[in-house]
Amino acid sequence: MQQHSPAKIKTYRTTMKNKYILTIATVFGLLGLGVAVATQTVFADEYQDKINALNNDSAAKQGNLNQLGGQASSLQDAISKLQAQISGLQAQISASETARNETVAKITKAEADLVKQRSYLSDNIKAMYVDGEISSLEMLASSQDINHFVDQEQYQNSVQGQIQKSLDSIKKLRTQLDTDKTSLERMIADLSGMRATVVTQQAEQARLLSLNKEQQNELDGQIRANKAQVTQLEAQQALENMRLTGGKPGVGANCGGGYPGHVNGTYGAWGCDYGLDQGLDDWGMYNRECVSYTAFKVAASGRNMPKWGSRGIGNANQWDDNARAAGIPVDSSPRRGDVAVSNSGSYGHVMYVESVASDGSIYVSDYNQQYDGRYRTYWIEASAVRKNNLVFVHF
Repeated sequence: MQQHSPAKIKTYRTTMKNKYILTIATVFGLLGLGVAVATQTVFADEYQDKINALNNDSAAKQGNLNQLGGQASSLQDAISKLQAQISGLQAQISASETARNETVAKITKAEADLVKQRSYLSDNIKAMYVDGEISSLEMLASSQDINHFVDQEQYQNSVQGQIQKSLDSIKKLRTQLDTDKTSLERMIADLSGMRATVVTQQAEQARLLSLNKEQQNELDGQIRANKAQVTQLEAQQALENMRLTGGKPGVGANCGGGYPGHVNGTYGAWGCDYGLDQGLDDWGMYNRECVSYTAFKVAASGRNMPKWGSRGIGNANQWDDNARAAGIPVDSSPRRGDVAVSNSGSYGHVMYVESVASDGSIYVSDYNQQYDGRYRTYWIEASAVRKNNLVFVHF
């Protein structure tokens, strides 16, 4: 049905609607019925407008969803990098704590050694001097000779020197260990602070990721709801199209009516074995559309079929106007081989008239009557022909 022509046909479609509504109002007026006319007629293009709006909304939401997905990937990457920093800092903290504990153990040992050395010094002094109060003069007087005195004094000095050296070494070691311990504890505190900061950053990134996921889920739900509404509207649209044409088309087939399979034509590859709207036929119209099929049928019968699609005037509801402009007869009397035109809906619909019954009913063939790109044949009763204001192009 649709041929993706310029939007200017909307003005024409609106005019046709107004004429239709005005005609109903006029009839009520002529009958003298004092009735306020409420125009509740549902037009197929109203369905299409809603479908287009929902599809546009879904496309916008999908764009937002894709953007959120990219942000989520960035957030997850940031979280992973922060976790690597946390792990690295924790490893440094653990190593520093181990070094600190080892230093504390060395300090404890040094303190024990210091106490031990002091005890040695005290014991040695006590052993050499009674109560530690013997003076050098007394020690000289009590010595057997001068050599004995010298030996005793040298021994005393030697012992005291060694013990003092040990004390100094231990004190120096303890001072260094205390410095190392303080440095390690400061390092542990700094690393712990850094780790706490990174953990906070990671928590914030995780919060943002959670919000992102919530937004994604919400958008995904809205898109799915839109799709459900589109499916429902398309079904209503198809039923409305059935009512407008008066047909009962059934399931239909992918191909039929002589419409070809794969064809390499003037405007590209097309045919019934291509998906709907996947190529342009020799008249510039999208394949498996009603206009493409009827254009093919007219041309296959040996008659001239203008290339309306290539000029952007190929929509079904433009065909009767195009025909009049080209001098091709158009009226409401069907004949075999005509193209029946319905101007209802966003794009209208065209059908090929296979035969005409004596009561004015018509047997038609078409494609895409149910917006599925399929071929169908069906009868349209004479009353439905009149009711839906079908017109016929006599190529």
